[in-house]
Amino acid sequence: MLHSMSALPHLSRIASVPVRDVWAHEAHHFTQWLLVNADVLSDVLGMDLELSEAERRVGGFALDLIGTDLQTGATVIVENQLEGTDHSHLGQLLTYAGGTDPATIVWCAAAFRDEHRAALDWLNEHTEEGVRFFGVEIAAVRIGDSPPAPLFRLVAQPNDWTKRVHTENAAAAGTRTPRQSAYEALWQLVLDQVHAKYPSWTSARAASRDSWITMPFGTSGAWYAFVCSGPRPRVELYFGSSDADENQAMFDRFLARREYLETGYGESLDFQPLPGRKACRIAAWGPEGYDVLDLSQHGAMAQWFLAAMDRFRTVTQEVRRAIGEE
Repeated sequence: MLHSMSALPHLSRIASVPVRDVWAHEAHHFTQWLLVNADVLSDVLGMDLELSEAERRVGGFALDLIGTDLQTGATVIVENQLEGTDHSHLGQLLTYAGGTDPATIVWCAAAFRDEHRAALDWLNEHTEEGVRFFGVEIAAVRIGDSPPAPLFRLVAQPNDWTKRVHTENAAAAGTRTPRQSAYEALWQLVLDQVHAKYPSWTSARAASRDSWITMPFGTSGAWYAFVCSGPRPRVELYFGSSDADENQAMFDRFLARREYLETGYGESLDFQPLPGRKACRIAAWGPEGYDVLDLSQHGAMAQWFLAAMDRFRTVTQEVRRAIGEE
């Protein structure tokens, strides 16, 4: 029996929008827009990216954007084009890399020529493991009469298999310890569960071999962390900008709301001013007895991390919003 035509859904069509109709000027419009909308680039790169400055001077030139991979603390640079790629911008990209020592180099353009995509692939294959080159194609679309929306697409990225081979070779050479391998396994489990249950928390997908991983807080100079450096795991809010006075001022504003934070979290919190250091932090501690080297405990550790961060994040975000409204 045929369904009536009236029962069929009415669907709009996606239509492309010329990028120059959205961002008329590369430096004044696109670069400035991307500076405050770094999450769009974060999603396509799969990292927690904080862009901190536009038009950074590098010698006699101006780098479009510079920022930080919040999970590793490494420098990220971005070069933009609102047209097809050209040799000039490839040269600029390498010049800026030489002047800023980044771990991640991103080239955004409206279209990539095959030879420039091949050049990024070559750089990914022949540079050291800690350096990554990305090509991101910029586009814009709309559905019906909706406002235009950005549509970014990766056209060049590190060769994960090659990087993995390098990593395995390094491990075979004895440069990766059993503890680093255990951290990597734990954080991969945590990240997989975060993306399944709380995808808004982070765009990062690569696990760290360190005793911590970080996630965005929502304001520059502060971030969340999962930490497993001893028998007691912890989640924390770390105020770690380069300005010690700024860190202390934000820490004090949270400290003034200690009762509210501890009530919302449901347990006591550890407020640490960290004398002698620029940074401050607020920590929530887990139970004793965990050993990261015991892989059988990783499931329980990941469960504690997610449950604790869910409560911790909820109440600290409430305080962040309250402070922002003052």
